[in-house]
Amino acid sequence: MKPRLDPSIFNLPVEKMRTGYYSDTYFNRSRDILERDGRHPTLRMQVFQRSESAVLCGIDESLAILKLCSGRERGGKWEDGWPSLHVYALPDGSSIGSYETVMMIEGDYALFAHLETCYLGVLTRRTRIATNARDIVRAAGGKTVLFFPARFDHHLVQTGDGYAAYISGALGVSTDANAEWWGARGIGTVPHALIAAYGGDTVLATQKVAQYAEPHAQIIALVDFDNDCVATSLACARALRERLWGVRLDTSRTLVDKSLWNQMGTFNPTGVCPQLVWNVRHALDAEGFHRVRIVVSGGFDPPRIAAFECAKVPVDAYAVGSAFFENNGQFDFTADIAAVRENGEWLPCHKVGRPERPNPRLELVEM
Repeated sequence: MKPRLDPSIFNLPVEKMRTGYYSDTYFNRSRDILERDGRHPTLRMQVFQRSESAVLCGIDESLAILKLCSGRERGGKWEDGWPSLHVYALPDGSSIGSYETVMMIEGDYALFAHLETCYLGVLTRRTRIATNARDIVRAAGGKTVLFFPARFDHHLVQTGDGYAAYISGALGVSTDANAEWWGARGIGTVPHALIAAYGGDTVLATQKVAQYAEPHAQIIALVDFDNDCVATSLACARALRERLWGVRLDTSRTLVDKSLWNQMGTFNPTGVCPQLVWNVRHALDAEGFHRVRIVVSGGFDPPRIAAFECAKVPVDAYAVGSAFFENNGQFDFTADIAAVRENGEWLPCHKVGRPERPNPRLELVEM
């Protein structure tokens, strides 16, 4: 069985989760009613989603929520509920289908009723990111995919989102937070702002990055500042030689790169188009810079990446942003009670249309 992430790595706001601060009020109210009424039913909860094909993620985080935050407060002290629960779950990274049970919780419902909002939200977001990452990685056909969407969402989601992309094969991330759960570091290129800080001199800005970065850091020059990717790529390659790992093309979709002005007429020349990549590749190769990689960014999603790959455009890596967040399927998770335990026997107890769906792939969780 694949080792699960330790609950401590998630830095959960345990005290607030225990109080139900992040939970829908009706779940908190349900817990309070059961406690005050002295009713402690042992129930079986099953968790699923509806997409026909998804990559599961957020399970280990959900288990951490259950382990650290299930229980009840009595006499001003917290009584741990985890030892009283039996939880079965699939591993993160599992391929799952619609209505497939991915996690099952058995125990006194009052111990974990207040956590449903939290673990369903975690599963929904992480699975969406992981599934989108799978589609992007597949489209790239084995080439490197860089997870660069941190600027498009709240900073507090970076760590889990980076992990979700990582388990689907996105190997590079842009922030240290993105890489925290598997012990890596963020990577990046030279931002436009740094180039501007050095008077618009891309070569000088890239040299400064190489001068002050860690010796093992991969130096990637951003080469569209002057809208002349060919000339700027060559200038950086000549100046940095072996220190330059690659160049990144990020031309706006409202611009036509200078190298294309005399080639227009038979293709869409705006943004990072295939011909621009070919122009840069031919120019680098002509001067012997065969080892300098080409990274492309700016609005890349699975269809666009697939089109580049079908046309055999010489891209070495795709830096992808907001496409990781797109909701291309129904990844909302639901939790339903399926059975109640009475006199030592499990009896069906569910709303119409939601019977128990046993899943032989589930593993008993021991943490």
